[in-house]
Amino acid sequence: MSTHHQKVALITGASQGIGAGLVDAYRKLGYAVVATSRTIAPSDDPGILTVQGDIADPATAERVIAAGVERFGRIDTLVNNAGIFVAKPFTDYTLDDYAAVIGVNLSGFFRITQLAIEHMLAQGGGHVVSVTTSLVDNPDSRVPSVLASLTKGGLQSATKSLAIEYATRGIRVNAVSPGIIKTPMHPEETHQFLSGLHPVGGLGEVSDIADAVIYLENASFVTGEILHVDGGQNAGH
Repeated sequence: MSTHHQKVALITGASQGIGAGLVDAYRKLGYAVVATSRTIAPSDDPGILTVQGDIADPATAERVIAAGVERFGRIDTLVNNAGIFVAKPFTDYTLDDYAAVIGVNLSGFFRITQLAIEHMLAQGGGHVVSVTTSLVDNPDSRVPSVLASLTKGGLQSATKSLAIEYATRGIRVNAVSPGIIKTPMHPEETHQFLSGLHPVGGLGEVSDIADAVIYLENASFVTGEILHVDGGQNAGH
Protein backbone atom coordinates (compact mmCIF):
# COMPACT_ATOMS: atom_id res chain seq x y z
CA MET A 1 0.00 0.00 0.00
CA SER A 2 1.42 3.34 -1.00
CA THR A 3 -0.25 6.66 -0.27
CA HIS A 4 1.21 9.04 -2.80
CA HIS A 5 -0.05 12.10 -0.91
CA GLN A 6 2.34 11.54 1.98
CA LYS A 7 5.40 13.74 1.62
CA VAL A 8 8.74 12.02 1.16
CA ALA A 9 12.21 13.12 2.34
CA LEU A 10 15.40 11.58 0.97
CA ILE A 11 18.36 11.78 3.36
CA THR A 12 21.96 10.90 2.50
CA GLY A 13 24.53 9.83 5.08
CA ALA A 14 21.54 8.62 7.06
CA SER A 15 22.94 5.76 9.16
CA GLN A 16 24.33 7.65 12.16
CA GLY A 17 24.91 11.04 13.74
CA ILE A 18 23.12 13.97 12.10
CA GLY A 19 21.70 11.77 9.34
CA ALA A 20 19.99 9.40 11.77
CA GLY A 21 18.63 12.41 13.68
CA LEU A 22 17.20 13.79 10.44
CA VAL A 23 15.45 10.50 9.63
CA ASP A 24 13.73 10.64 13.04
CA ALA A 25 12.84 14.32 12.66
CA TYR A 26 11.19 13.84 9.27
CA ARG A 27 9.28 10.78 10.47
CA LYS A 28 7.97 12.84 13.41
CA LEU A 29 6.87 15.45 10.87
CA GLY A 30 4.84 12.73 9.14
CA TYR A 31 7.07 12.26 6.12
CA ALA A 32 8.04 8.93 4.63
CA VAL A 33 11.84 8.71 4.43
CA VAL A 34 14.29 7.25 1.95
CA ALA A 35 17.52 6.81 3.91
CA THR A 36 20.80 6.01 2.24
CA SER A 37 24.42 5.41 3.28
CA ARG A 38 27.08 2.81 2.63
CA THR A 39 26.27 0.77 5.72
CA ILE A 40 22.64 1.52 6.50
CA ALA A 41 20.62 -1.38 7.92
CA PRO A 42 17.04 -2.21 6.92
CA SER A 43 14.33 -0.53 9.04
CA ASP A 44 11.29 -2.14 10.68
CA ASP A 45 9.38 1.09 10.06
CA PRO A 46 7.30 0.74 6.85
CA GLY A 47 7.64 4.51 6.44
CA ILE A 48 11.42 4.21 6.04
CA LEU A 49 13.07 2.74 2.95
CA THR A 50 16.81 2.16 3.37
CA VAL A 51 19.13 1.88 0.39
CA GLN A 52 22.81 0.98 0.73
CA GLY A 53 25.32 2.62 -1.55
CA ASP A 54 28.35 4.87 -1.88
CA ILE A 55 26.98 8.30 -2.76
CA ALA A 56 30.26 9.14 -4.54
CA ASP A 57 29.13 6.72 -7.28
CA PRO A 58 26.51 8.35 -9.56
CA ALA A 59 24.87 4.93 -9.98
CA THR A 60 23.95 5.09 -6.28
CA ALA A 61 21.99 8.29 -6.85
CA GLU A 62 20.07 6.65 -9.71
CA ARG A 63 19.25 3.60 -7.57
CA VAL A 64 18.22 5.60 -4.50
CA ILE A 65 15.90 7.93 -6.42
CA ALA A 66 14.37 5.05 -8.41
CA ALA A 67 13.76 3.01 -5.24
CA GLY A 68 12.21 5.97 -3.44
CA VAL A 69 9.87 6.82 -6.30
CA GLU A 70 8.91 3.16 -6.75
CA ARG A 71 8.08 2.75 -3.04
CA PHE A 72 6.56 6.14 -2.20
CA GLY A 73 5.68 7.70 -5.56
CA ARG A 74 7.45 11.03 -5.07
CA ILE A 75 10.39 12.99 -3.62
CA ASP A 76 9.51 16.24 -1.83
CA THR A 77 12.71 17.00 0.06
CA LEU A 78 16.34 16.05 -0.42
CA VAL A 79 18.74 16.51 2.48
CA ASN A 80 22.35 16.30 1.29
CA ASN A 81 23.86 15.31 4.61
CA ALA A 82 26.53 12.80 3.52
CA GLY A 83 29.97 14.23 4.03
CA ILE A 84 33.50 13.28 4.92
CA PHE A 85 35.91 15.50 6.75
CA VAL A 86 39.69 15.14 6.59
CA ALA A 87 41.58 17.81 8.52
CA LYS A 88 45.24 17.96 7.49
CA PRO A 89 47.78 20.62 6.69
CA PHE A 90 47.28 21.52 3.03
CA THR A 91 50.49 19.98 1.72
CA ASP A 92 49.80 16.68 3.55
CA TYR A 93 46.62 15.88 1.61
CA THR A 94 47.10 12.91 -0.72
CA LEU A 95 45.42 12.42 -4.08
CA ASP A 96 43.36 9.70 -2.40
CA ASP A 97 42.19 12.18 0.27
CA TYR A 98 41.24 14.59 -2.49
CA ALA A 99 39.36 11.98 -4.51
CA ALA A 100 37.49 10.69 -1.46
CA VAL A 101 36.37 14.11 -0.22
CA ILE A 102 35.42 15.41 -3.69
CA GLY A 103 33.61 12.13 -4.39
CA VAL A 104 31.31 12.25 -1.39
CA ASN A 105 30.95 15.98 -0.78
CA LEU A 106 30.65 17.25 -4.36
CA SER A 107 29.95 14.39 -6.79
CA GLY A 108 27.56 12.85 -4.26
CA PHE A 109 25.65 16.11 -4.04
CA PHE A 110 25.61 16.74 -7.77
CA ARG A 111 23.89 13.71 -9.27
CA ILE A 112 21.30 13.02 -6.58
CA THR A 113 20.32 16.70 -6.51
CA GLN A 114 19.88 16.74 -10.30
CA LEU A 115 17.62 13.70 -10.18
CA ALA A 116 15.64 14.93 -7.17
CA ILE A 117 15.03 18.35 -8.75
CA GLU A 118 13.76 16.67 -11.95
CA HIS A 119 11.11 14.92 -9.84
CA MET A 120 10.33 18.08 -7.91
CA LEU A 121 9.79 20.02 -11.15
CA ALA A 122 7.36 17.35 -12.38
CA GLN A 123 5.50 17.52 -9.04
CA GLY A 124 5.42 21.30 -8.99
CA GLY A 125 7.75 21.92 -6.05
CA GLY A 126 10.16 20.66 -3.45
CA HIS A 127 13.00 21.52 -1.10
CA VAL A 128 16.73 20.80 -1.12
CA VAL A 129 18.80 21.27 2.03
CA SER A 130 22.55 20.71 2.22
CA VAL A 131 24.62 20.35 5.37
CA THR A 132 27.88 22.30 5.10
CA THR A 133 30.32 23.37 7.83
CA SER A 134 31.00 26.61 9.66
CA LEU A 135 34.63 26.35 8.52
CA VAL A 136 33.52 27.51 5.06
CA ASP A 137 32.88 31.01 6.37
CA ASN A 138 35.23 30.89 9.34
CA PRO A 139 38.48 29.07 8.68
CA ASP A 140 40.42 28.33 11.85
CA SER A 141 44.20 27.87 11.98
CA ARG A 142 43.70 25.20 14.67
CA VAL A 143 41.70 23.06 12.24
CA PRO A 144 43.37 23.22 8.80
CA SER A 145 40.77 21.78 6.44
CA VAL A 146 41.03 23.12 2.91
CA LEU A 147 39.20 20.13 1.41
CA ALA A 148 36.19 20.85 3.62
CA SER A 149 36.19 24.48 2.47
CA LEU A 150 36.72 23.54 -1.18
CA THR A 151 33.84 21.06 -1.24
CA LYS A 152 31.34 22.34 1.32
CA GLY A 153 32.05 25.89 0.16
CA GLY A 154 31.04 24.72 -3.30
CA LEU A 155 27.76 23.40 -1.86
CA GLN A 156 27.14 26.67 -0.11
CA SER A 157 27.57 28.66 -3.33
CA ALA A 158 25.52 26.11 -5.28
CA THR A 159 22.73 26.48 -2.71
CA LYS A 160 22.32 30.16 -3.55
CA SER A 161 22.68 29.55 -7.28
CA LEU A 162 20.01 26.82 -7.32
CA ALA A 163 17.71 28.84 -5.06
CA ILE A 164 17.68 31.63 -7.64
CA GLU A 165 17.48 29.32 -10.66
CA TYR A 166 14.34 27.62 -9.29
CA ALA A 167 12.80 30.45 -7.25
CA THR A 168 9.79 30.83 -9.56
CA ARG A 169 9.20 27.08 -9.88
CA GLY A 170 8.33 26.12 -6.34
CA ILE A 171 11.67 24.61 -5.38
CA ARG A 172 13.45 26.09 -2.37
CA VAL A 173 17.15 25.43 -1.75
CA ASN A 174 18.82 26.07 1.62
CA ALA A 175 21.78 24.97 3.73
CA VAL A 176 22.60 24.46 7.37
CA SER A 177 26.14 25.30 8.41
CA PRO A 178 26.97 23.42 11.61
CA GLY A 179 29.69 23.98 14.11
CA ILE A 180 31.04 20.84 15.74
CA ILE A 181 28.28 18.46 16.74
CA LYS A 182 28.49 15.60 19.24
CA THR A 183 28.46 12.59 16.94
CA PRO A 184 30.42 9.32 16.64
CA MET A 185 32.78 11.24 14.31
CA HIS A 186 34.35 12.99 17.32
CA PRO A 187 35.87 10.82 20.07
CA GLU A 188 35.08 11.82 23.67
CA GLU A 189 38.71 12.79 24.38
CA THR A 190 38.57 15.51 21.71
CA HIS A 191 35.42 17.18 23.10
CA GLN A 192 37.15 19.64 25.39
CA PHE A 193 39.42 20.97 22.63
CA LEU A 194 36.52 21.09 20.16
CA SER A 195 34.27 22.92 22.63
CA GLY A 196 36.87 25.66 22.80
CA LEU A 197 36.39 26.34 19.08
CA HIS A 198 32.88 27.70 19.76
CA PRO A 199 32.29 31.09 21.39
CA VAL A 200 29.56 29.52 23.54
CA GLY A 201 32.06 26.87 24.78
CA GLY A 202 30.39 23.53 24.15
CA LEU A 203 29.44 21.22 21.30
CA GLY A 204 26.19 21.21 19.40
CA GLU A 205 23.72 18.33 19.58
CA VAL A 206 22.32 16.39 16.64
CA SER A 207 18.90 17.80 17.60
CA ASP A 208 20.22 21.35 17.03
CA ILE A 209 20.87 20.52 13.37
CA ALA A 210 17.66 18.53 12.93
CA ASP A 211 15.67 21.44 14.38
CA ALA A 212 17.34 23.83 11.93
CA VAL A 213 16.55 21.62 8.94
CA ILE A 214 12.92 21.24 10.03
CA TYR A 215 12.68 25.02 10.49
CA LEU A 216 13.82 25.44 6.87
CA GLU A 217 11.42 22.70 5.78
CA ASN A 218 8.50 24.69 7.16
CA ALA A 219 9.78 28.16 6.16
CA SER A 220 7.98 28.68 2.87
CA PHE A 221 9.39 32.20 2.35
CA VAL A 222 13.03 31.19 3.00
CA THR A 223 15.27 30.15 0.13
CA GLY A 224 18.97 30.60 -0.60
CA GLU A 225 19.63 30.76 3.14
CA ILE A 226 22.78 29.51 4.87
CA LEU A 227 21.60 28.94 8.43
CA HIS A 228 24.54 28.90 10.86
CA VAL A 229 24.07 26.56 13.81
CA ASP A 230 27.54 26.88 15.22
CA GLY A 231 27.62 28.24 18.76
CA GLY A 232 28.42 31.72 17.50
CA GLN A 233 31.39 30.93 15.25
CA ASN A 234 29.90 32.87 12.36
CA ALA A 235 29.61 36.03 14.45
CA GLY A 236 33.24 36.13 15.54
CA HIS A 237 35.66 35.02 18.22
